[in-house]
Amino acid sequence: MKKLLLVVLVILIAGMALAVEEITFWHSYSTNSGEYNLLTEKIIPEFEKSFPEIKVKETQVNYDDMRQRLIVGTAAGALGDVIRMDIIWVPQFADIEMLVPVDVVFAEEFDEIEDSFLPGPLSTCEWNGHYYGLPLDTNTQVLLWNKKLFEEVGLSEGPKTMEEFVEFAKLLTKDKDGDGQIDQWGYADSGLGPWNSIPWIYSFGGYILDQTNQKAEGFVNSEGSIQALQTFKDLRDAGFIADTIVGGGGIGTFEGYAEDIYAMILAGPWAWPIIKGQYPDAEINAVIFPAGAGGSRSVVGGENIVITETSEHKEASWEFVKYMTSYEVQKAFVEVSQMPVLNSLVEDKAIIEHPYFQVFMQQLKTAVARSPHPGWNQINDIMDQAWQDVIVADYDVKESLDYAAEQIEEVIAEYE
Repeated sequence: MKKLLLVVLVILIAGMALAVEEITFWHSYSTNSGEYNLLTEKIIPEFEKSFPEIKVKETQVNYDDMRQRLIVGTAAGALGDVIRMDIIWVPQFADIEMLVPVDVVFAEEFDEIEDSFLPGPLSTCEWNGHYYGLPLDTNTQVLLWNKKLFEEVGLSEGPKTMEEFVEFAKLLTKDKDGDGQIDQWGYADSGLGPWNSIPWIYSFGGYILDQTNQKAEGFVNSEGSIQALQTFKDLRDAGFIADTIVGGGGIGTFEGYAEDIYAMILAGPWAWPIIKGQYPDAEINAVIFPAGAGGSRSVVGGENIVITETSEHKEASWEFVKYMTSYEVQKAFVEVSQMPVLNSLVEDKAIIEHPYFQVFMQQLKTAVARSPHPGWNQINDIMDQAWQDVIVADYDVKESLDYAAEQIEEVIAEYE
């Protein structure tokens, strides 16, 4: 009898030792991408080897379907444990208490790693004073300058200041064939929404919302914000900015840059493979966005990694989240051209030797997030319309931004 009890006890202990928690990880990595192959063939297997008590089931969801799947999953209580989520969605889902505040639930560990992240990407995890996840990957926009066109007017490097930018844009705008029509422009942009306008607004010392993301009046229509839009309008009205923005048509920014039509454009890291894919001989040069009264600022893009409140495996999920944001994993993803979120990698050899990441990592030191707010989609549209009204319809700059402030205040009030 004692032997039987001993055998049963051994079996029970062995069973407990072999018990494995399974967590699900929803992401939008394309299944034919280097990121997906790295995730499934190396990152997850190595995590499971380090944590044999945890199994990770990855689930690929197309980016265009992810937000709707999150909304439906929230209503049904059927979500993955861990989600790779677009940074602009975090406040929306945090506001409806779908996400775990990691600075509360895992406070001690969060405090230990908080300062390891670049401030711009980390700020995209914050809503109402708490952090609902960690940055996973990031990107931003910098200024590409066409070396050939610059050298033709005696310039050897991209503009460092907004004063230089304005001067260079004028020098680089030409009627090359003498027909009375401009056919080379100093600058071209692809849109007027915050993704494109934030580098202008913040570099001029302007804002969209205050630091608490609860006030627009006096910020979206601040002196710096007004000056940014006025400068853009003046350059466009004078013909120094190409008609590639709303209502203007024109040649695309990447094509125009590669074909020596646009001397300067705003672009993210995806510009390199796109331009080089179509124009293998194109030379691409980049600098951080020209500094104004607010310094050199640009916009933060990317994804965060979050834990859902419905998860029954929060501790195991947290281990996976920490692993995905570790130095080793972040560095591994650099090899497949995913930009890291850690301060320690800014000056790393992998970044320095990368064909084009270094300038983006430099820009990320001062890049700012699109204001983390659950009503961001509405705020985005209001800002886009305000800039369109001025640039396309010739509205007064201050009046347009004053009206935008009123509208955004109404959006903010909806979430109080």
